[in-house]
Amino acid sequence: MTKRLVIAISGASGIVYGVRLLDLCAEAGVETHLVASKSALVTLAYETPLKWADVKKRAAKVYANEDVTASIASGSFRTDGMIIAPCSMKTLGEIASGAAQALISRAADVTLKERRRLVLVPRETPLHLGHLRNMVAVTEMGAIVAPPMPAFYINPQSLDEVVDHGVGRLLDLFDIDVGVVKRWGEA
Repeated sequence: MTKRLVIAISGASGIVYGVRLLDLCAEAGVETHLVASKSALVTLAYETPLKWADVKKRAAKVYANEDVTASIASGSFRTDGMIIAPCSMKTLGEIASGAAQALISRAADVTLKERRRLVLVPRETPLHLGHLRNMVAVTEMGAIVAPPMPAFYINPQSLDEVVDHGVGRLLDLFDIDVGVVKRWGEA
């Protein structure tokens, strides 16, 4: 059976992580269901030359963040899990509190209640106590908090290599090997 992931992009800096996730999932034959916040569209314009139409083409299905009746908002819609990359502190806070005000946080809530894997990729720094408490709360609920920390042992020659390695490690959490991770101790 084909893997199916929900990919959400919120308004934090680091939109390249979400876009690259979509590309690598497509190459691996993973069916992706995409939702992005309005802030993500603003960030997209600041951080890349891409248009929203370019990003939407990378996903199998795209939903509006306002559409809380979308299939990904229901536990009966089966997925292998969800990745929010990048994950803003606003989105993280909504998930931690259970106050699902939009589709991203509702789909994350459903992912948790169905005991599916939820991976959050926060891009904020430095962190204050509220951020840390929210990270603890979502971890206690079953999510994985995976900040995009660069792995310098891979001796990256470009920013693309850093991003690919980080995204590859995120996909490792779903047993999806896309061949971009330089693994410690392997040639």
